[in-house]
Amino acid sequence: MRTLMIAAGLCLVAAASHAQDSARIKEVTATVDAKRIQNAESEPGNWLTHGRTYSEQRYSPLDKITDKNIGELGLGWALDLDTNRGLEATPIVVDGVIFASGPWSVVWAVDGRTGKLLWTFDPEVPRQWGRNACCDVVNRGVAVWKGKVYVGTLDGRLMAIDAATGKKAWETDTLIDRSRPYTITGAPRIANGKVIIGNGGAELGVRGYVTAYDAETGKQVWRFFTVPGNPAEPAENAAMARALPTWHGRWWETGGGGTVWDAIVYDPELDLVYLGVGNGSPWAQQARSPGGGDNLYLSSIVAVRADTGEMVWWYQTTPGDTWDYTATQPIILADLQIEGKTRKVLMQAPKNGFFYVLDRRTGQLISAEKFATVTWASGVDKTTGRPIEIPAARYFSGPAVVFPSAFGAHSWHPMSFNPKTGLVYIPAMEIPGVYNVKDYKYDKRTWNLGTDTLETFTAFPPEVAAGSLLAWDPVKQKEAWRIKYETPWNGGTLTTAGNLVFHGVAKGGKFVAYTADTGKKVWEFDAQTGVVAGPVSWSVDGEQYITVMAGWGGVFSLLGGDAAKATGVRYVGRMLTFKLGGKQTLKPLAELPAIPVPPPLPAHVTEATLKEGSRLYHMNCLPCHGPGAVGAGQIRDIRHTDASMFDSYPQILLEGAFVSRGMPKFDDILSKEEAEKIRYFVQAQAIADHEKRNKVPATKR
Repeated sequence: MRTLMIAAGLCLVAAASHAQDSARIKEVTATVDAKRIQNAESEPGNWLTHGRTYSEQRYSPLDKITDKNIGELGLGWALDLDTNRGLEATPIVVDGVIFASGPWSVVWAVDGRTGKLLWTFDPEVPRQWGRNACCDVVNRGVAVWKGKVYVGTLDGRLMAIDAATGKKAWETDTLIDRSRPYTITGAPRIANGKVIIGNGGAELGVRGYVTAYDAETGKQVWRFFTVPGNPAEPAENAAMARALPTWHGRWWETGGGGTVWDAIVYDPELDLVYLGVGNGSPWAQQARSPGGGDNLYLSSIVAVRADTGEMVWWYQTTPGDTWDYTATQPIILADLQIEGKTRKVLMQAPKNGFFYVLDRRTGQLISAEKFATVTWASGVDKTTGRPIEIPAARYFSGPAVVFPSAFGAHSWHPMSFNPKTGLVYIPAMEIPGVYNVKDYKYDKRTWNLGTDTLETFTAFPPEVAAGSLLAWDPVKQKEAWRIKYETPWNGGTLTTAGNLVFHGVAKGGKFVAYTADTGKKVWEFDAQTGVVAGPVSWSVDGEQYITVMAGWGGVFSLLGGDAAKATGVRYVGRMLTFKLGGKQTLKPLAELPAIPVPPPLPAHVTEATLKEGSRLYHMNCLPCHGPGAVGAGQIRDIRHTDASMFDSYPQILLEGAFVSRGMPKFDDILSKEEAEKIRYFVQAQAIADHEKRNKVPATKR
């Protein structure tokens, strides 16, 4: 009886604690509205929206942690999140309560003081839908507004969650066509009581658009398509009518692309929303729009009115894009002194390798200069605003090696701007791409590129892929300092009034701080995994904290092959929070299991079988398991499995034996014989890897 009474008492205590937590969350989030976010500068202790303020500068005015005392910075707490997939979210922090998202669009609420998990919301994304995700099943963040938390799910839903309880308030289907492979991985933004969300999927064949929904009800307010549809049907608006003559062929059958999968930034003063528009579908313009054309509004920054979605202006960074040079990368708003005048500017460092400064009122180009190696264009014409292209880079007459690659000179990883130093801090990359056009026929079940890039752009030795933390002067349009790294795909940046820049380094899995003015390394923490997400800084009870989602992942970790493997990182998922005087430590990681010896190939397997197996593998399996079946570790390296696993390929590929683990089935594409051919190809790769690692003679077949 006494035991039962103690248990009942503990339950009552837990219930009371939960009720107190819910009441506190309800109180602090209920007042997050337009006025509060617009006045975010007056709340330096909070991180109320994706980039802290509507300008998305990712600059924290907090200065308790500085370049002088950062040696005292230590781990305050770590929360394991039970995932080994990529963590890309920027947390939102409201009065010490942290809201963040992760793989499969799961959302967490956490007590920032202690690291206590307050609630978890799982939208239960069907694991089969992961087949539609080009670039990992990630999510880059949530929005908070008047007591609700908003998240876009991988399978295309927009969900409102009660911030106090973690229960669903409402959901709406954002997809115009569920037969098309749309996804959502980006963070929603809120402007004037409207939740604004885009989508992804251009690699597989969709038409891009952005939609605004009423934040209270989920009812659609407006929708802006980024590329025109079937010309036999009326254009949705004047913007689509203007774009139509810049397209040729039958692009609408493959969707056209132009998905807005990351950058959406709101300027409350001008009441404009800036959209970063993505690549074409397919990538190769020869296949997408034979006859050329600018293909508006691919690879563009588009400004629309927040209340109506009406287009005000656009600027196209890469007309007629044929390299996957998206303009979806982070956008920063600032007021800069340029030639003696204060200019309201928009800054972006998109994939194509040029840093752009635009007048955000009009879209007029102020300046554009290379911030990385660029071989597709020699510069940007200051009169026309158009790139000065190198014709051979369009690979009309054969393969072309081009900088940057489809990974970009800068991808989605957040950059930041420090108004004290006047510098922008960019996680930049140097990766070549090999492009070559091929025969193309749309197939919604697989990648639609119109180029054999998917098979070749990962086929580079690790030593030619590098990264850096670049401090860039946007007024002078020149490099201030640069820290070079051995590997690309390093973390987003945060800069603070304490003269600091924080970001993650892929090689070895470090979280690092540099001085913002000179780039001197002043602090480092072993995160035991790569950190790619954008860190945040916040304060409560007078103490400043740094929080970051730690979990390496994303498209490079899946497609990067040996170059990704060279980082040497482990795949764990955590939320890490640091403070001055923090004394916590991370638990040592478990030893990796031994790699089994692969079984020999059956005698009947021929070179022709292996060649066909390679073709089928790279068509269907490469996006998740890497070129040549070389996995970097985020998803199990399928070469390193035992005989029973190789024998189970028909069950895995055709019957969905591992769908619950996120491994989709392919029974609509593959026959049993084709599944076996993939198995033999992977098995041959496993044998070759075993012989290489153990320095044994090649196996005779």
